[in-house]
Amino acid sequence: MASIGRLAAVLAGCALALWVLLSAVRAMVVPRSQLVLLTRWVFVVVRWLFRLPERRAKTFEQRDRALALYAPISLVALPFTWVTLVIAGFTAIFWGFGIDPLREAFYLSGSSLLTLGLTQPPDLPTHGAVFVEALLGLGLIALLISYLPTIYTAFQRRELNVTRLTTRAGSPPSAITMIRRHHALERLDELDDIWDGWEEWFADLEETHTSQPSLVFFRSPTHDRSWITSAGVVLDAAAVRSSTLDLSRQPRAELCIRAGYLSLRRIADFYGIDYDPDPEPDDPISI
Repeated sequence: MASIGRLAAVLAGCALALWVLLSAVRAMVVPRSQLVLLTRWVFVVVRWLFRLPERRAKTFEQRDRALALYAPISLVALPFTWVTLVIAGFTAIFWGFGIDPLREAFYLSGSSLLTLGLTQPPDLPTHGAVFVEALLGLGLIALLISYLPTIYTAFQRRELNVTRLTTRAGSPPSAITMIRRHHALERLDELDDIWDGWEEWFADLEETHTSQPSLVFFRSPTHDRSWITSAGVVLDAAAVRSSTLDLSRQPRAELCIRAGYLSLRRIADFYGIDYDPDPEPDDPISI
């Protein structure tokens, strides 16, 4: 009976370690949008911890300052979660291999994953498990190190256009401010110069914010800027330009609108946000 229990512990530990590895690969290597439950749980738990400082905030600026830490802390908490689960899985494996008591199996698992070498494995099967765990620990850390530059490069690309929009549309930005500013400068025709760049921005936004979903929660450097608000301002300005301004028709503005709503719909689909896929012309619109 005891041998069955130890065999079950080995199988359960292997399953847990494999699940963590696959979750890390899906979250950080696979270049497509995938819902990774482990990553989602980490972000949900950290978000729950942020409820207290969020409730204590009296102004939007204070709330924004508190929530600016949410995404970075969640991202840093992710590898700690991986490490904890891998240690738990290999603790079960080592106990199944006959390492007693359970505390000694835990010491061996932690020493192996962190490559400390504090506890020596007694036999060949345990040596093999130690090598696998050490390799797994190094691989998980390497994944995180390679992932962070990718995240911040995509964040910088996103925020570059958001910052540029301040020059044209004010802070916080407004479509009406953008149009009035171009009119005051007698450069209303140059409004059409921005649509191509924002069409590319929307395409990049869709790809990065679904394949690297933590980017959605990274807030802009200042409280009066937001990628969501900026997207809405550009789409509003393109819509007003196409429907109201006394200018010749510009297909680039209309293509920008299409790129925008397709991008935002794709992100909404990933997060399960409801929207009307076929709205009437006079239905209200909300980014």
